[in-house]
Amino acid sequence: MPTKPKIKIVDNPLIRDEIDNLYETTNQVLLAKWSLSIAKHILLIVGIDYESIDVIVEGFEVNELWQSGNARMHDVRQSGFKIHKLAREMKNEIHKTALRVVGQAVGSGHMSEHSMVASDYAIKLIGLLYENDLDAISTERTWQLNELQRIIKSNEKTQE
Repeated sequence: MPTKPKIKIVDNPLIRDEIDNLYETTNQVLLAKWSLSIAKHILLIVGIDYESIDVIVEGFEVNELWQSGNARMHDVRQSGFKIHKLAREMKNEIHKTALRVVGQAVGSGHMSEHSMVASDYAIKLIGLLYENDLDAISTERTWQLNELQRIIKSNEKTQE
């Protein structure tokens, strides 16, 4: 069953549907890898040096530890909550939305659905940056699709 965006966004539904179809058949660990990749990509776009923000570094580390079975779901949730708290404190809507991407990405270790929400927040951010320009949004969605496909293929190669 296809997912529906939890937030209001201007989007390219055809590319989102392609992502959603892959999402439905991809395991949670790979979706967590994908959503962290989206988060780092978005932070780069908006110029946030996440390596200087302890709560983000911790969130990424906890999610990566969870991926390898070395962190509890509780730890993932708590890290995500800390990032969402930081997002609420932001006055700048671009930075607030970027941190929402990060919080959802970290939370993907709790529920795989958070990876699609991170993906949608990234689209919201691109919409904010480019005044909902469909070309810019489609470019971001295509990047997301290609990144998910790359992660899936990379995993298949390590399974051989």
